[in-house]
Amino acid sequence: MKKTVTTLADGRELIYYDSADDVVRDAADLRPLDAVPASGEDSEIRHDPLLGDSVAIASHRQGRTYHPPADECPLCPSQEGRLSEIPDSGYDVAVFENRFPSLAGDSGRCEVVCFTSDHDVSFAGLTEAQAALVLEAWTDRTADLAELPQVTQVFCFENRGAEIGVTLGHPHGQIYGYPFVTPRTEQMLRSAEAHRAETGRNLFDDVVARELADGDRVVLEGEHWVAFVPYAAHWPYEVHLHPRRRVPDLRELDEAARTEFPQIYLELLRRFDRIFGPGEPPTPYISAWHQAPFRVPGREEFGLHLELFTIRRTTGKLKFLAGSESGMGVFINDVPPEAAAQRLREVASE
Repeated sequence: MKKTVTTLADGRELIYYDSADDVVRDAADLRPLDAVPASGEDSEIRHDPLLGDSVAIASHRQGRTYHPPADECPLCPSQEGRLSEIPDSGYDVAVFENRFPSLAGDSGRCEVVCFTSDHDVSFAGLTEAQAALVLEAWTDRTADLAELPQVTQVFCFENRGAEIGVTLGHPHGQIYGYPFVTPRTEQMLRSAEAHRAETGRNLFDDVVARELADGDRVVLEGEHWVAFVPYAAHWPYEVHLHPRRRVPDLRELDEAARTEFPQIYLELLRRFDRIFGPGEPPTPYISAWHQAPFRVPGREEFGLHLELFTIRRTTGKLKFLAGSESGMGVFINDVPPEAAAQRLREVASE
């Protein structure tokens, strides 16, 4: 992998990740952009005294790009007469600071990850080599962001589909560098601490062992990864992907796990697109890496894993977070986890 770091016209960082070592990336961003405020003054973190969590206030995001025509996509490579966020005429993987960040300056950092220069493909349509390069980019960004004093936790994720709220059709994901430990992760760390105190064992190890022993909810197994629908799945179709050797974050994966990951992950994404049968539009989903936060007690107890889920509960119907879910945080799942796992096994690639 070759990494090339440069800057955009307004001072934001842009990083190219190429599979070939001899690629030269020297195209300049010629757009007349105003410099981005260095202090991150457009983003503010506010603390909720009742719930104890934090909320990012970022009103400038109201002006972000919204469903542009394909020939005006800001994530496609630049061409003559049409300049984009990517100055070069082509790329393998590109990462840049978000122009409309939820977190910036002392409040953290937001980045956009473009998985490919091909506007019309999805992550599931990438080759294994392309998916492996994305994994390298996620890992490298985690390592770099871990060095920033204002970043406590790194979250790599992809939103796919208009139903999820995606406003740009180009295949891409995002990376958030939070200045705090997120509520979801805090919950996991508390549960892991309590489990260790009660049993003397690691919670993540026991969850994976339980699913493997039960077997009903296992969707896909590799030598180094296992994917299963969790016992208490929140979403209609939800899969958790764990490395068999527990590690706290992407940086700690060994070479064998990195090599196998594209095979397992691409198969999962392709199965997701087949859940609801032929002729159905692509399945909307959220794919989220859960990594241990930095410089916090209990970090060594955390288990890196990826959570993949869709808000579509059946053909033509979505799972809405209504009264119980949004008002009280209590999920009601319409699809039994065992039935979801069975369906995901049925749609395996031939």
